[in-house]
Amino acid sequence: MDILIVALSQGLLWSLMAIGVYVTYRILGIADLTAEGSFATGGAIAATLIVNGHSPLTATLAGIIGGVLAGFITGILYTKFKIPALLSGILTMTGLYSINLRVMGRANIPLIGEYTVFDFFRNLGVSNQLVPMVAGILCVALVIAILYWFFNTEMGYVLRATGDNEQMVRAQGVNTDGMKIFGLMISNGLIAFSGALIAQDNGFADISMGGGAIVIGLASVIIGEVLFGNLSIAKRLMCVGLGSMIYRMIIALVLNLGLNPIDLRLVSAIVLTIALSSPAFKGVFHKSIQKPVKSASKLTKGGV
Repeated sequence: MDILIVALSQGLLWSLMAIGVYVTYRILGIADLTAEGSFATGGAIAATLIVNGHSPLTATLAGIIGGVLAGFITGILYTKFKIPALLSGILTMTGLYSINLRVMGRANIPLIGEYTVFDFFRNLGVSNQLVPMVAGILCVALVIAILYWFFNTEMGYVLRATGDNEQMVRAQGVNTDGMKIFGLMISNGLIAFSGALIAQDNGFADISMGGGAIVIGLASVIIGEVLFGNLSIAKRLMCVGLGSMIYRMIIALVLNLGLNPIDLRLVSAIVLTIALSSPAFKGVFHKSIQKPVKSASKLTKGGV
């Protein structure tokens, strides 16, 4: 039960990052690798401000702003300098490594004994074991509510349409480059938000904490889509969050079975491969079912 609670709590905190990945990967159709840098940026800024006496709320908001700026830089490289999205993300991610080191001053900042956002819930009487889960539920619910409202505004519809049919949106006089930049800013702001919370929950911020973040985000998005299908925007966002929790539960189960933590990245890659290839397996499965049905119907018609 303890392992399940920890996995669900971690899944909730990581789901904010997965929702950010969803915005670029599904809504805009952009493969953005900035995530691994902006995730660490959120944790680095939040941890640095906390150890310097700032409130955890201010530190978390500053981390989000850092992620927003990272997304802005990627968007400028992609839209104005015409660098492919993949390379733009890699360039920003590479530059953020040095920036994060500058912000932190060293490779690791411990937060043991520091007041974090989770201590606020502890002061309200929530048990230590349930604090990350309660905080995660509130943060995820708030983010989904805000995004649901935004994506049903005129600007939100334009952003979604930009990912679906950019030429049509541009023909209506919309600045699609601006919409892409805005989408990347939203995405990386959410990813940095997740990084700031994860750093406070883990009790430290590390320069390499963003490693593999894009894999976790994609796995969460794909798992949610495969299991729950094509739904409305609000339900899709919730399913991404559920996909993140399922992913963390799978990882926790595998580790509990005795897997060496060194192989964790390999397991993550395998899980993502299975999730991505599941539509192909579904197609083969449906075809294998339909063939006997068609042949049986032909035999029936022939007999009649």
